[in-house]
Parts: sequence; C-alpha cells; structure tokens
Amino acid sequence: MAYPTLLIMNLDPNQNYFVTAIHTDSGKTYASAYLCEQFGFDYWKPIQAGEDTDSNAIKNLVKRKGIKIFPETYALKTPISPHKAAEIDGIKIDLSKIKIPQSNKGIIVEGAGGVLVPLNQEQTMTDLMLHLGLPVILVINFYLGSINHSLLTIEYLKSKNIVIEGVIFNGKQTESSKEIITQLGRIKILGEIPYNGIK
Repeated sequence: MAYPTLLIMNLDPNQNYFVTAIHTDSGKTYASAYLCEQFGFDYWKPIQAGEDTDSNAIKNLVKRKGIKIFPETYALKTPISPHKAAEIDGIKIDLSKIKIPQSNKGIIVEGAGGVLVPLNQEQTMTDLMLHLGLPVILVINFYLGSINHSLLTIEYLKSKNIVIEGVIFNGKQTESSKEIITQLGRIKILGEIPYNGIK
C-alpha cells in the first residue's frame, strides 16, 4: 500500500522497540507496519487474542522485501482481553516463556491493547514490557479524553522506569492536544500519521 508522507525521527534499525498505545484501537498495528516498511525492522506480536491476527495485517501492509514476521508465543482464539482469552483456551500466560526471537536486525514488538491490559490474574502488559526490557514507542490517537489517557499512560510508564523512546500521533491531528501532551508529558514526537481509516 502507499504510505503517507511522515516525518519520523531517526530510530536505530538494529534496536528492538516495544509498540504500545493509549487505547485498543489507537493504531499500533499500522504504526508498526510503517516502522517495518521505512526502517526494515522485523515484526513480532508475542500475544495475539483473536484469529484475525495483527501478524496477517502486517503481511498485507508491509511491501518491503526481507521483513520477517515471527510467530506468536501465545496465539489465543477469542478476541478479548488476553487473560480471559487464555482462560477460555485452558492455559495461563507465562512471561518466562516469552523470549525475543533471534534476528540480525531490530524487531518491532507489538503489544496487545493498552499498558494495563491483564495477561493473567497477576500481571499486565506492563509486566511484559519490563520482562523484555525494551524502549517503548507510544501510539496516540485523538478523541474526547485522549489527553487524559495519554498523560496517564506516560506517567505510569515513567513510574515503572520504562524508557519511552517517544510518541507517534495517529489519526486526524489536533494541534492543541499534541502540544499539551508533549509539554506536560515531557515527551518527544517521533512522527505523525495522518488518518487513513486503518487502526
């Protein structure tokens, strides 16, 4: 597909990054596809809930040759919160079994939902970020309440000493929202993706 013109600050193509968002439908997969397309990252979604997978979406979105898509560690059948999807499948998500695949270049690791999505009865997506130890790219889209959700997410990640590489704004742009989020969140903008109908 044709990607929009987008200014993204330099990222290290040999570094692994964890892509998360302020909301389930903020555009993590599209942002991940863009990063793979532009920088040549490989892709991995360690936990997938639902058989309409984001890995398949990446296959369709990314046209650059040589991008490897690694299989999910947990491929859950039901498109709901991972902790419940795993329960339906009769399993429990165990972070010790989730290991970053070996690659000769950087990998975009896409989370599921937001930072406090539960993975089991004790752990959330943030625990997966801490387990993997990767810098985070936060995807933000704009809707009523998104400033609050963005600042809460940023402050929570900082409270856990998780490195935030920066934010990507996805969707119809609201300049006043971008300004206040970056000012109060003390965060850098990596890029902006204009609205294109893809979550």
